[in-house]
Amino acid sequence: MKESNVENFNEQPVFAAELFPHRSLGRRGFKILLALSGAICFLYGMFFVATGAWPIGFFFGLDFVLLYGAFWLSYRSGRAREEVTVSRTDVSVRKFTPSGRMVEHHFNPFWARFLVRRHQEIGILSMHIFGEGRRTDIGSFLNPDDRESFAKAFKGALATVKQRI
Repeated sequence: MKESNVENFNEQPVFAAELFPHRSLGRRGFKILLALSGAICFLYGMFFVATGAWPIGFFFGLDFVLLYGAFWLSYRSGRAREEVTVSRTDVSVRKFTPSGRMVEHHFNPFWARFLVRRHQEIGILSMHIFGEGRRTDIGSFLNPDDRESFAKAFKGALATVKQRI
């Protein structure tokens, strides 16, 4: 019984984070933008069709379709996410693609190394975990401020786990 309590203690996460891309325009704002741009494109398109310049009206419709497509692709890519957990026995990185496919990477926390590439003016360019001949990137879609805070917290969690032997 005592041994199972020790196993449960070792499996409890010391650190857990869910990383996802930031979208500055929410769903409600997207609907408002789409309604306004659709109304403007429709009104101007109808004006040009009525005045005999029907090709220009066609291009207004095409503009609206392209705008919708660009936002649809942006929101689809926003469904990507990563779950990172650190326990005394495992560093786990679960990556979810926009389509829902999941890839999972596991590292031994005592062998895992956290590599951060920095630029003097920009800040963190990339973050990688590597160990035992394997490597994966983390948070490639995060903005610079989020990368900084994640790197600090993750590095601290790895150091905490490595100190507790």
